[in-house]
Amino acid sequence: MGRGDKKTKRGKIAIGSHGKLRPRRKKFKVKPTTMAQQDKKDLE
Repeated sequence: MGRGDKKTKRGKIAIGSHGKLRPRRKKFKVKPTTMAQQDKKDLE
């Protein structure tokens, strides 16, 4: 068990894979607003 083990977090880091133990991080947590949406809010 350890670096070569696919089921452990350390093993996933060493192999370079993702999975249940090491989920991929989301690029954006909040959706960025577009200019069209921003203009619509300003008019209200």
